[in-house]
Amino acid sequence: MIGPDPAGPDAAGRDSTGPGRRRGGRRTVRRNPEPSLLRSLLSDHLDPGYAAAARRRTHGPAPARPADGGRWRASAVVWTLAGLLTAGVVFGIAAADRAERSGGDASTDRAIAQDVRGQRDRNAELDARYDELTAQVRAQRDRDLAGDAAGDALLAELDRLERTSAAVAATGPGLTVTVGEPARSGGLRGDDGDRGDGGQVVLDSDLQAVINALWAGGAEAIAVGGVRIGPGVSVRQAGGAILIDQQPVPSPYRIEAIGPQAMQADLLADPVYLRLEALVGLYGVELEVRAADDLQMPAAQVRELRSAGPSGG
Repeated sequence: MIGPDPAGPDAAGRDSTGPGRRRGGRRTVRRNPEPSLLRSLLSDHLDPGYAAAARRRTHGPAPARPADGGRWRASAVVWTLAGLLTAGVVFGIAAADRAERSGGDASTDRAIAQDVRGQRDRNAELDARYDELTAQVRAQRDRDLAGDAAGDALLAELDRLERTSAAVAATGPGLTVTVGEPARSGGLRGDDGDRGDGGQVVLDSDLQAVINALWAGGAEAIAVGGVRIGPGVSVRQAGGAILIDQQPVPSPYRIEAIGPQAMQADLLADPVYLRLEALVGLYGVELEVRAADDLQMPAAQVRELRSAGPSGG
């Protein structure tokens, strides 16, 4: 009885030839396949770029691109130049428009400044004319009221009221108080949260305190920056400027006061002076108090009183 070939397929149809068995007179050996990446790492020791460079050195440079490639490069250059030209035109138009607008703004600023100077000169002329007419009216009044006891008494009362209301110029001895901004604003901040902001150290409240202390010390007439202080005259701050009767006064602020000699000693003993000295120590504010033998102050602007009533109950 002839059995199945031991080298042939088994009953299930599988090849029963194992490793090391002969089949058809040859020995077959099964191996695990090697990954392509691992094979390339083990076999290719040179980077492809170096290999390409070596081929170029050996065989010469690569052949030139066909005519289509040259046309493509020429087209790209043309489009690039066109884009640059368009951008240049756009930027040129924008620069010209900006320059034209800047020139217009400068012309407008010059026109506004010229108008302001013209109006200021006009106001100065009107003030001079007002003083001239006021002097003429006062002279005529004195001539009409002089000559009898009743007229002389009325003139004396009018003179007292005019001096009290700063309606006439004043001359006499007194003192000057100079308060100025430091050379470089900054430093420590005081209790006032607004002090030192925007480079402003000396505030309107500081000048108001000095003026009130001088009035309390017996001052008869006070002027700040050449502007007479009288009824209705305000001392206030607008941004970084100090306005005296709506007129800007630059730093240093010169406060003049006509009054008795004891006024200086009273000011130096007043808490307001200690406040100013604190500003000197904290911020470097300029401060000077000096006696003056002859001070001259102009009259204040007399405003028309439209309504008034007694104060109190």
